[in-house]
Amino acid sequence: MTRRRPWREDLRAARHARRIAQRQDRLQHRLDRLEKRHWRGPSPVAIAVMIALVQVFGTRAAAYGSTEHVLDKTGYLLLVAGAAALVFRLKLPLFALAGALSATVAYFSLGYPDGPGFIAAIVAVFTALAAGHRALTLLAVAAAYTVFVVRVHEVESTARLVVVGICALMILSFGEAARVRGMRYAQMAREREEQEALARAEEERARKEQKARQASDERLLIARELHDVIGHHLSLINVQAGVGLHLMDDNPEQARTALAAIKHASAEALRETRAVLAGLNPGEAAPRTPAPGLADLERLAAEARGAGLPVAVEAVGTVVALPPQVDRAAYRIVQEALTNVRRHAGPDASATVVVGYAPGEVSILVTDTGTGAAAAKEGNGIAGMRHRAATFGGTVEAGPRDGGGFEVHARIPLREEQPT
Repeated sequence: MTRRRPWREDLRAARHARRIAQRQDRLQHRLDRLEKRHWRGPSPVAIAVMIALVQVFGTRAAAYGSTEHVLDKTGYLLLVAGAAALVFRLKLPLFALAGALSATVAYFSLGYPDGPGFIAAIVAVFTALAAGHRALTLLAVAAAYTVFVVRVHEVESTARLVVVGICALMILSFGEAARVRGMRYAQMAREREEQEALARAEEERARKEQKARQASDERLLIARELHDVIGHHLSLINVQAGVGLHLMDDNPEQARTALAAIKHASAEALRETRAVLAGLNPGEAAPRTPAPGLADLERLAAEARGAGLPVAVEAVGTVVALPPQVDRAAYRIVQEALTNVRRHAGPDASATVVVGYAPGEVSILVTDTGTGAAAAKEGNGIAGMRHRAATFGGTVEAGPRDGGGFEVHARIPLREEQPT
C-alpha cells in the first residue's frame, strides 16, 4: 500500500494553478492586441463610391463590343443612384434598401447591359437584415422581383426569370445567415461583458471582505494588547494598593514604597496603552520608546517581585536577536502568564520563567508553585497567548503540573520572514 505524500499533491496543484494563470495571461495579451488592432472599416461614403465605380466600370467592361444593349446617361445615373443610396445604410437601412432596389430594378427593366449592377442591392439587403428588418426586407425583395417580372416577362425567357428568382432567394438566405451569426456574436459579446462585470464585482467584494477581515484582525490584536497591558499593570496596582493600606499606620516607609510602585505601574500602563493606540490615529506622533521584548523580562520580574511574587528568570541556549513581532509576542505571553500567577497562585507562590533559544525556535516555560491551578480556567488570557503564538505558527500548552502548581509552555518557530 503506497503512502500518500500531501506535499506532492500540493506541488502538483501549485504547478497546475501556475499553468492556468500563464494561459489566462497569454489569452488576455492576445485579446489586448486584437483590441488595439481593431479596424472599424471604411466609411459608408467610401463604400458607396467604391461600389459605384465597380458597377459603372464593370458594366462597361461586360457590355464592351455589344451593339444590342447600349449604356447611356440614364443607365449610368441608375448605377450611380443605387450605390449612392448606400450612404444612408447605417442610419437609415430601409431607405437605403428601397433606393438600391428601385435603382437596380429600373436599370435591368429598361434593358440595359448585364453586369455587376446588382451589387448595391445585395449590400442593401444584407444591411437591412443585419439591422433586424427581416419582414420588411423580404417584402421589399418580393416586390422588386414582382415588378421585374411584370416589366420584362415579354422580352426575357422564363428560365432567366427563374434564375433571377433563385439568385434573390440565395441572397436572402446568405443575408439571414449573416444576421443570425451577427446576433450570435453580439450575444457572445454581451455575455462576455456580463462575465467581466461579474468578475469585477466579485473582485471588489473580495477586496472589501479582505479589508474588513484585516480591520477585524487589527481590532482583535489591539484588544489583546490592551488586555495584557491593562490586566498586568492593574493587578500590580491592586496588590501594591493593598500593601499600602495595610502598612500605612504601622510602616509608613514601606507604604510609601508601595505608592511609588503604584505610580510607576500606572505610568507604564499609560505609556504602553498610548503606544498600542497610536496606530489608530495617524496624526499622533509615534511612541519614542521601543515596544517591550524579552530583553525587558528582568524589569517585568522586578515589578512582580515588588508586588510580592518571587520570580526567577533564566535563559537556556545562545541568546539571539528575534524578529520584533516575535519578540513582542513572547514578552506578552510571559507578561500574561505572570499576571495569571498573581491572580490564581496564592500568596505564598513563586514563579520561574525559562526562555530557551534553539535553532529555528524559541520556547517559553512559565511555572509556579501555587495552589490555584484549579481556578486558572482558560479565559481570555490563555486564549490570547495561544493566538499570539499561532500567528507565527507556534503553540501554547497550559495546564496544572504533576507536582502542583501551573505551567505555560509556548513554542514559536523562527523563520526568515515572519508575518507582521
